Amino acid sequence: MSRSRVPTALLALVVLALVVAGCGGGSSSSSTSNASESSAAGGGGTVSGASVSGLGTILVNSEGLTVYMFAKDQGTTSSCYGACEQGWPPVIAEGKPTAGEGAMSSQLGTTKRKDGSMQLTYAGHPLYTFAEDTAPGEANGNESTAFGGKWSVMDEAGEAVAGTAETEEAPEEETSESSSGGYGY
Repeated sequence: MSRSRVPTALLALVVLALVVAGCGGGSSSSSTSNASESSAAGGGGTVSGASVSGLGTILVNSEGLTVYMFAKDQGTTSSCYGACEQGWPPVIAEGKPTAGEGAMSSQLGTTKRKDGSMQLTYAGHPLYTFAEDTAPGEANGNESTAFGGKWSVMDEAGEAVAGTAETEEAPEEETSESSSGGYGY
């Protein structure tokens, strides 16, 4: 049920981010700044596997955050820019991509983004994190639809994984007050 409200929460988060950022001008220095911000938010050049309750072993970035593929992407070409990349930061390569335990180096690659930065790919899919995943083991964006396509976590083979990550706390006990987190779901 909360999954259907993720796009609304994401939109609110993106609007807030744009207001805070001041929706600055289009100078070329802002593109460089965005690449640096995306790099910090998306995590470096290592992809590994991690076990997440409810999903099994899925791919994560160098910080342990879940990575996603976007169904709207065309091959290795990203379709996520502007407001989309604020909510779904691309995983930017910092040097040569490396595969950690649970990932295959033969599946890793990069693709050039419009700003010139290099985005990690896995099994031909550009990789992203999700702004609402703030700790390892979270996969709050799995199977959501936003910005014209479905977002999915991936397994070692590069295939989409269906399901919902299980949390340590029972969601039924938190439904009205503490689980809303200010996002209205």
